[in-house]
Amino acid sequence: MSNEYIPPKVWTHDSESGGQWASINRPDSGARHQQALPVGEHALQLYSLATPNGQKVTIMLEELLALGKADAEYDAYLINIGEGDQFGSGFVDVNPNSKIPALLDRSGDTSVRVFESGNILLYLAEKFGALLPSDPVKRVEAMNWLFWLQGSAPYLGGGFGHFYAYAPEKFEYPINRFTMETKRQLHLLDARLADNQYLGGDEYSIADIATWPWYGNLVINNQYNAAEFLDVESYPHLIRWAKDIAARPAVQRGRIVNRSWGEEWETLIERHSAADIDAVLAKQPK
Repeated sequence: MSNEYIPPKVWTHDSESGGQWASINRPDSGARHQQALPVGEHALQLYSLATPNGQKVTIMLEELLALGKADAEYDAYLINIGEGDQFGSGFVDVNPNSKIPALLDRSGDTSVRVFESGNILLYLAEKFGALLPSDPVKRVEAMNWLFWLQGSAPYLGGGFGHFYAYAPEKFEYPINRFTMETKRQLHLLDARLADNQYLGGDEYSIADIATWPWYGNLVINNQYNAAEFLDVESYPHLIRWAKDIAARPAVQRGRIVNRSWGEEWETLIERHSAADIDAVLAKQPK
């Protein structure tokens, strides 16, 4: 008797698919319950979680603050996606796609909602005039890699990460399929970084900030515990880049914001001032 799955003529959502996120996965959009968002004192209000996509924005904001951009001060509130906070009415008003991160900029006469992590990085870079090359040719190259990341990360997270780390059952076909694509992406990044300090060239930019939380965390084994499986040691230029960025103080600060798991020194549920991060990092073993 064959165990092959035969798709129905018309797909229906008859039951949960299983796995870690089964309770929140549904085929419809929009708010599922009433839930107002908290609002802090700063113009920039961030609603997020310290997944790779969430880390992009908190790292960006901490980099801007490190550059002396005082107006980049922000309040960061936790959106617990496991509890379905992203489907609350307040969050859906900021991001109708119900995905973290979401940013609300209240600095002008009219509040501006910004969603999709790559768009938030671009919005902040243009707003503050930083972390995006001013030279037109260099800017285009940085944007090439920003958009590459936005198109490629779903293969790593939703593909490889899901089937290798999160799926309730392990199946050879999807793991092989997404491992092959992940390694192709790692090879591509390694080749780019063989002759360039950063993805955009010689300037650190939003391309690096977008990519590091995914591929940097992966190759230094902070993501999916898959470094050995993927033989990341065969990508020395990518590892060099990942470690260089991991050593940046703003990256060390941004990666812990809205993080609700891990060691005490890397867990910060909410962030309202630099002192909040300082207090957590002070707990790190010397």
